[in-house]
Amino acid sequence: MWPAIVLTLELATVTTAILILIGTPLAWWLARSKSWTADVISTVVALPIVLPPTALGFYLLVALGPHGPFASLLPFFGLRSLAFSFNGLVIGSVIYSLPFMVQPIRNAFRVIGDAPLEVAAMLRASPLDAFFSVAVPLAQGGIFTGSILSFAHTIGEFGVVLMIGGDIPGKTEVLSIIIFNDVETMQWRAANIVSAYMVLFAFAVILVTMMIERRTRRLFP
Repeated sequence: MWPAIVLTLELATVTTAILILIGTPLAWWLARSKSWTADVISTVVALPIVLPPTALGFYLLVALGPHGPFASLLPFFGLRSLAFSFNGLVIGSVIYSLPFMVQPIRNAFRVIGDAPLEVAAMLRASPLDAFFSVAVPLAQGGIFTGSILSFAHTIGEFGVVLMIGGDIPGKTEVLSIIIFNDVETMQWRAANIVSAYMVLFAFAVILVTMMIERRTRRLFP
């Protein structure tokens, strides 16, 4: 079990870090843009929320496999395929958890409004300076919420990681796969223990998220 726990935490940590770097500027653009393309991109980002994980996992498996559209580029990185590998799990997890990072941050940026940015502009701050010194600090509640949700969502995901990574002990076998294997082999006690810990973890995540949202509402009524 310990290798699966370590692998799950490593996957969730790497995925969350990448999502912060990608999701924050993307959420900023979606919150500020008035172009119709923002609606299209927003829809694409939100697709994993309603799309069956197995369907998303299937297309990612095809795309990341040895015959996928990016197969010709993989040899330059010393790779033959990203499927059934930790790197493939990271890519799939980033795509699958992207809306859980972007939406809270986008909402936080929208709550800020234009006034703080206009003040920053009056003080001759460049758009980049205003983003890092004004927008990001004011949206830290949304960033923290998105990080927690993305981390928890990555830990609990099953369909995508099963399709992309399969079930390779020590390499792609995460906790959700462990539960599935325990149920298949009739190890009910082991499955119950892992599931109970994940339920407690999910409860803590939701509770912390609600507390952050309450604090945010107090700061921006």
